[in-house]
Amino acid sequence: MKQRNHRLPKERKVPERDKLHGQHFLRDRELILEMIGIAGIRTTDTVVDIGAGAGAITLLLAKKAGKVLAVENDPVLAAALRRRTGELRHITVVEKDFAITRLPQEPFCVVANIPFYMTTAILTRLLDSPAEAFQRAVLIVAHGAAKGFTARRIRSARLLAWRMWFDIKLAKVVPRHRFSPPPSVDAALLHIRRKSSPPVPLQHRARFIALAEYGLRYPDLPIHEALKGIFTPPQLKQLLRAVGANRNDPICRLNERQWGIVFHTMLAHVERHRWPARRK
Repeated sequence: MKQRNHRLPKERKVPERDKLHGQHFLRDRELILEMIGIAGIRTTDTVVDIGAGAGAITLLLAKKAGKVLAVENDPVLAAALRRRTGELRHITVVEKDFAITRLPQEPFCVVANIPFYMTTAILTRLLDSPAEAFQRAVLIVAHGAAKGFTARRIRSARLLAWRMWFDIKLAKVVPRHRFSPPPSVDAALLHIRRKSSPPVPLQHRARFIALAEYGLRYPDLPIHEALKGIFTPPQLKQLLRAVGANRNDPICRLNERQWGIVFHTMLAHVERHRWPARRK
């Protein structure tokens, strides 16, 4: 069978000039306050604003949060933000690429209007290491990307891993006219929150990802075909009954709870030599 592409949702190509000169700025106070409300920001919270620009979100966050880390890579915008926040000691402006910014060691949240072309890179930084301090976020992303990250069918092992330990919801569509300059597509509020009781304990993360990579290597395969190298036919029969699925359902239709059952069934009933290993 020909392998199908099942990467994370594609991001639109952005001209280099747009990457160098910033993003689509949000000047909508009402929407920013709504983002802060959805994120549940409190005076005890440390909050990171990624791509802070001139501080539209940063300054409103400062009225709610205990500490604000405003990350802005553009030196002109970072300098303007320092001038606007100079007397607010609980705001720290970091003039650096978010990819190499040191994140807080204490639990922290993110509220940000991020550059669309950096969406996957930013989510990877936040969600690939669930043992670290990140707790929750409300991000403005492209509407198409938000739909991909929250789709019913999970076609990517990485996305599945993110959703095992974090709830990811499309909270609201944001029309393009609410930005300056307006982007070529509508945006959305992506609400991310750490799960209090994930289907798989964090200490099993590496082993679970190996299972996800194996099971989703061909995401349209029937469940019985996708997992037959791990489970014997009698084990598969019992597993399908436990997850409440048909043997011919595509593997990408399993949700996070069902994948948790698959994983725990593997640990309990499958000989260790049949467990999949991580791909190099």
